[in-house]
Amino acid sequence: MNFKTVIAYVLLMLCMFAAGTAFSQNMCNSDICVVQFNASWNEGNSVDYLDKLTDCNVMNINIDEGTYQSDYEIVVVPTIIVFNGKEVERFQANIMMQIEATRKEVQGVVDDIIYSDF
Repeated sequence: MNFKTVIAYVLLMLCMFAAGTAFSQNMCNSDICVVQFNASWNEGNSVDYLDKLTDCNVMNINIDEGTYQSDYEIVVVPTIIVFNGKEVERFQANIMMQIEATRKEVQGVVDDIIYSDF
């Protein structure tokens, strides 16, 4: 291996580490964040109401890529996790791989976090 190749690998690893740190710190540590974890083969069972949630950030994560499944202990897809610096609530799919939690239930968790500050 030549010097340029080694430098390129080191830079790539630093970028991957920074991206992982940015996700955990910027997206979900300071703000309320609702994340849906799913797999490409189960896309049809994704919930469609996340964009209608208010007073929170929303993300959709495909566990086919990266280490999200092990990092967040995802055992069934889809899984919705509400974060406020740490995990606050988890909604997991039923045996049919469908989320039973309604938009109102997820929004209720977000609202409870907001009201707890008063």
